[in-house]
Amino acid sequence: MTTGLVLYILIVVSFGYVAYLFWKKKISFLTLLPFLLNLIFNLLFSPIQFGLQNNFLAAVDIILVLGTLIWFVVKIYHRVRWVAWINFPYLLWVLFATILQLTIVVMNGK
Repeated sequence: MTTGLVLYILIVVSFGYVAYLFWKKKISFLTLLPFLLNLIFNLLFSPIQFGLQNNFLAAVDIILVLGTLIWFVVKIYHRVRWVAWINFPYLLWVLFATILQLTIVVMNGK
């Protein structure tokens, strides 16, 4: 099993559970919001990076992915700790991707 597949399984399980909690009215929309934004920004990264081939916009996007990821880990930690903990591999991956993307932007002077 590849690292990417494991990460996406963890994301689907945790996001699915948070969506379920919202649907059951056990958490507020403000708790769900960072999960939704993270999903949107995550899905936009590849089209921006590889479709538009815009390193600067991809850097902005990956920073938004990282920011919403940190936001939702902090937001959900006090409600459902296991959801926060299983997102730490995803957090480490996004941190690495952010550093890589920012390095690409700096090295290309854009």
